[in-house]
Amino acid sequence: MILQALCPLVFLLACSTSNASVLQDACKSFAATHPDIGYGYCRRLAAIAVKIVRAAAKGTAKHIAALRASEKDRKRLECLRSCSELYSDAVSEIGDAAAGIASGTAGGRGDAVTALSAVLDAPRTCEEGFKELHAPSPLAAEDAEFGREASVALSVTAAL
Repeated sequence: MILQALCPLVFLLACSTSNASVLQDACKSFAATHPDIGYGYCRRLAAIAVKIVRAAAKGTAKHIAALRASEKDRKRLECLRSCSELYSDAVSEIGDAAAGIASGTAGGRGDAVTALSAVLDAPRTCEEGFKELHAPSPLAAEDAEFGREASVALSVTAAL
């Protein structure tokens, strides 16, 4: 029964990546109609979303390392090195976001939003590097998926 009640909220959170007030209203409405679960549920959703993004960033970083190990073209290798740095920085920022969410404070949530905003730059900047080379990106699918996941995490966190 609770799972059925949560499905619309989870669907809304996953689909609404640009309107934090809609998410905030959904969290408040959910909390009002399900006091046994409460508003903290949205905070747990934010923490889960951040864990998903962290796993994706680490997975992409591993893939980049494998690509770098086999790449022979100097320009593509440099682009992959930049992508590696971007994802390494993203993992660090995601850690900051997780700590901010876990703090449960307004300042911590603000720090989390700032960190997750910075995380969104990793896939965009990585893809721009390959576009400048006029070369297809071997990370296009992963960058796109990571960007979507990071956007959801940012939206849920901003709604708190």
